[in-house]
Amino acid sequence: MSQDIARKKFFGTDGIRGRVGIEPIVPKTIVHLGWALGEALRAEHGSGTVVIGKDTRISGYMFESSLEAGLSAAGMDVMLIGPLPTPGIAYLTRSSRALAGIVISASHNPYYDNGIKIFSGAGFKLSDEVEAKIEALMGEPMEVVDAAELGKATRYPDAAGRYIEHCKATVPDDFSLAGIKIALDCADGAAYHVGPAVYKELGAEVECIGVEPDGLNINSGVGSTHMEAIQKHVKACNADIGISLDGDADRVLIVDADGEVIDGDSILYLMAKARLRQGEDVSGVVGTLMSNLGIQRAVEAMGVKFERAAVGDRYVMQLLHEKNWKLGGESSGHLIDLDKTTTGDGIVSSLQVVRELKESEKTLKQLLEGVSKFPMLMINVDVSSAVGIDARLICDSNTVQDAVREAEKVLGQDGRVLLRPSGTEPLIRVMVEGKDAQQVDDWCHKVASCVEQQLLQYS
Repeated sequence: MSQDIARKKFFGTDGIRGRVGIEPIVPKTIVHLGWALGEALRAEHGSGTVVIGKDTRISGYMFESSLEAGLSAAGMDVMLIGPLPTPGIAYLTRSSRALAGIVISASHNPYYDNGIKIFSGAGFKLSDEVEAKIEALMGEPMEVVDAAELGKATRYPDAAGRYIEHCKATVPDDFSLAGIKIALDCADGAAYHVGPAVYKELGAEVECIGVEPDGLNINSGVGSTHMEAIQKHVKACNADIGISLDGDADRVLIVDADGEVIDGDSILYLMAKARLRQGEDVSGVVGTLMSNLGIQRAVEAMGVKFERAAVGDRYVMQLLHEKNWKLGGESSGHLIDLDKTTTGDGIVSSLQVVRELKESEKTLKQLLEGVSKFPMLMINVDVSSAVGIDARLICDSNTVQDAVREAEKVLGQDGRVLLRPSGTEPLIRVMVEGKDAQQVDDWCHKVASCVEQQLLQYS
C-alpha cells in the first residue's frame, strides 16, 4: 500500500466504500464529493460532462441524486446511465468524451454497503494524485456557481445497447457461439439485463440466474462470491460452461461442465494461451502477490514472462503500463485486457474464454491440462475490534513476523507466506502456499493464530 493511499481519508484501493448511513457513505458527504470532483475537473478542463452509473442496490437512487446535485453546483453537466456494469460506464465515459465517469457500487459487497468509483475521461481509474486533490477539496466549504452556470442532467441515450455492442466487438465479426450452452449468474446486479443479451446475440443458448434484482438481493447467495449457485446451475441445465459475475460485473469466475471452479488465475492463463493460439504476441502477464505459483510456472512454460503486482486492479494496471503489456489480473476474477478494455470486465473476459472453448474444440479441463496449481489457503482475520489501529502494525509485529519466517523456512522455495490488510474490509488476509497441502494448512492456521493473539493487545 502506497504512502499516498495510507494518508487518504476517503479513498481506498478501489474508490470509496462503506456501510450506507455511516460516514462517508451518507448523502451530505457524497454531495460534497460530487462538488469536489466537479471543482477539480473545472480547474483543469473548464465546464464539461460527467457520466454517472450504478449497480442495482437500493441506495444507488439516493447517491445518484447526491452526486448529481454536487456536480451541478460545481457547474458540471451530468449524464445518468442507470444500472450498468462498471466497465460499461468506463467505456461510455471514454466513448462520449466525458471529463469523468462515476460508478455507484460496492462491487461484491452486500446491499447495505455502497461506494463510489471514479474514472478519468480516458476510462481509467483515477491516479493517487488526482484522488488527493479531490480529498483536499472535500476539506473546503462547498460553494455554488452562479445560477446561470449550474450544470444540467440528462439521460444517456441507449447506454445498455451501446455497451452490448462494445462487448460483442471484442470478438471477431464472424464469430458465433451457436452450439454452446452457457449457464450465467449475474448476481442480481448491474449485468442483469446486458449480460444475457451479449451471449444470446452471439448465438449461445443461455440459462440465467441472478437476473431479478430488487435492490436488496445483489450478491445474496449468487454471483462470484457464492460459486455454489453457478456450480449447481451448470449441472442442472447441462451447460458447457458456467459464468459467474459479481454485483458490478467487473469480476468473473467460471466453472467447467462438471461444476469445477476456474478462478481468475486460471482464466488469465487461458486468455494468454488463447492469444498464443491465435498467433498474437504475449510479451508478458501481470498477476498479483496472491497469484498461484502453479499459474506462474504454467505461464512461463509457454514462453511468456510473469510478474507480480500488489493486490488490487489499480496496481495490476500500473505494472501493465510500466511493462507495456496487455494482460493482467487477480485470482478474484478482476481481469484486464488492454487491447479491449480499460478496466476489469467480467463479460469481455469471459468471451475470450468461451471463444477459446469454441474454436479449440476442447473442454475447459483439456485447455487447463498444462496447469498444476499449488495448494493454497487463505484465512481472513477480522480486525474490526482494533478501532483506530493500522492493521499493518499487527502484521509487522515481532510475534507475527517470527511465525512468518519460521513458516517460510519450512516451505522453502516452493512455498510462500503473505500477510495483507484488506483495502476494502477490516480484515487481515493470511495466505500460505506450498507443495504439501498439510503443511500449507498447518502453517496458515499457525500464522493466523499469531495475528489473532497480537490483535488482542489492540482490542
